[in-house]
Amino acid sequence: MTDQLLNARAVVMRDLEATGVANPEIVSVLEDAVSERRWWAEQWPAGASYVGGLVAQDVQDALLERMGRWPVCPRCEAAVHALYIHPELGGPDPVWVCEESGTEIAPLGGLGAPE
Repeated sequence: MTDQLLNARAVVMRDLEATGVANPEIVSVLEDAVSERRWWAEQWPAGASYVGGLVAQDVQDALLERMGRWPVCPRCEAAVHALYIHPELGGPDPVWVCEESGTEIAPLGGLGAPE
């Protein structure tokens, strides 16, 4: 399960970096989310494909309290609004989806990648 946790950390870190928020405080939030999911991952080894999406959701929830919505939709010109992980349970194959239009924006770890 360690590999899945390391992968989850890596893909969420890519999205944090791509959106310009990967400062030391935010990276600590990510580290805390990975650490807190370790127990969950150990209890449900069959849930490995869900770990990345769940870590992303944990970071997203923690950042809402600290800095507001993250990540925000890069496509819509409407009021600032967030993306969310789909499927809701975080996997398998989690993607970021616009909360307004329901449009798939990028796979987890793929924010900021050329379309």
